[in-house]
Amino acid sequence: MTNSLEHTLLESPAVLIDLDLLDRHLRAAAERAKAHGIRLRPHTKTHKSVWIAGEQLRYGAGGITVAKLGEAEVMAAAGISDILIAFPLYGTAKMKRLGKLLETCQITVSVDHLKIAEGISELGVSLGRRIPLYVDVDTGLGRCGLAPGEPTAELAAQISLLPGVEIVGLMTHSGHAYSCETEADLRQAARHEAESLLYSQTLLREKGIEVPELSVGSTPTSFFPEEQQGVTEMRPGAYVFGDRSQFILGLIDRKEVAMTVKATVISMPRPGVAIIDAGSKTFSSDLNRKLPGYGEWVENPEVYVERLSEEHGNLHVPEGVQLEIGQELSFIPNHCCTVTNLQDQLFGVRKGRLERMINVDARGKIR
Repeated sequence: MTNSLEHTLLESPAVLIDLDLLDRHLRAAAERAKAHGIRLRPHTKTHKSVWIAGEQLRYGAGGITVAKLGEAEVMAAAGISDILIAFPLYGTAKMKRLGKLLETCQITVSVDHLKIAEGISELGVSLGRRIPLYVDVDTGLGRCGLAPGEPTAELAAQISLLPGVEIVGLMTHSGHAYSCETEADLRQAARHEAESLLYSQTLLREKGIEVPELSVGSTPTSFFPEEQQGVTEMRPGAYVFGDRSQFILGLIDRKEVAMTVKATVISMPRPGVAIIDAGSKTFSSDLNRKLPGYGEWVENPEVYVERLSEEHGNLHVPEGVQLEIGQELSFIPNHCCTVTNLQDQLFGVRKGRLERMINVDARGKIR
C-alpha cells in the first residue's frame, strides 16, 4: 500500500522501519550466505512479521527459524512451509500442537536433553513418522546445549536410538559474540562455532551416525561466513533492522540502522533533563554494557535515554544542546528484537514517507 502521509506527521511514540535499509540488509545477508554455499534460515523472532519473513524468503532464504510454537503457528498459517523451532518443546499440550503443525509443513525441532527427545519421539511414533531434530551445542553462550565433542556425541548417540525421531543436524547460537571487542574476536567466535560443530560431527560419524546439517546462529558471526567452512546453514535474526549493539561492533554504520523510535519531548523539568513520551513499554529495558542508556538520538548520540519508566523516558542532555517542548526526536534502540515485541505495528517508511504498516503478527507468542 502507498500512503502520502509524511512520516513527520506520525503520532509518537512510533517505531519506524526504513524500507530501503531493510531491503539492503535482507539482500546483503542473502548474498553473503549464497557466496559461501550456506543456506540462510533467518530467525524471525526479531521482526515477528509474516510480511518480512516473506521478503526474506523472496531474497533467497531457505526456510525460517522461530523460537516458540506460537510463532511457528503464525508463520505456518501464512503459508511458510519450512520452519525450525530452535527451542526445546516439552509437555502434552505442546506435543499436540506440534502434531498439528506437522500435518501442514516441514518442522524441525531442537533438543539438548534425552527426555525432551523422548517426548518428541513418542509423538513421531504416534504419527507413524520420524520427526527431524537438531541437537543443540553450547559453543560459549552458556545457555542450552552440551559442550562440543564427546558430550554432544554421546547425547546424540542416545537420541539416535529413539524410533520416532531422526537427527538431521547440529546447531549452536553464539550470542556471546555481542561481547566481542574487535573484528578479530568476532572472526574467532565465528571459527569456533563452526569448528565445534565440525568436531562433534566427526565424532558422531565415528559412531556410525551421519549428521548432514551444521547450523550456526547469531547476527555478529553471520557477517563472517568465510570463517565458517563446513557449515551448511546460518540463522541470524537482528541483521534485518540493526541496532546500537550492531554498530558498536562495527558490523554496520549508525546510518545503516533501519529501526528508529520516534518520540516527542513532553517535559523539561530541570536543566540537563528532558522527558520524552516513550518509556520501557516502547524501548524495552535491555542495556548494552558498552553504551550508556537505552537508546541514542540519531542527530546527536550524546543525547541518550538515560532512564525509563513505563511511559516516560528521561533524556541525558549535555550542556550546549537545546531541546524544546514538542520537538520530535528519533532514537536508535539498544536491541531491536525486544522493541519489536512491544509493538502491534511498525511503520515502514521510504524516503521520509509512510509506505506500509508492518504487522507484528507473532507478537507475544511466548508459548
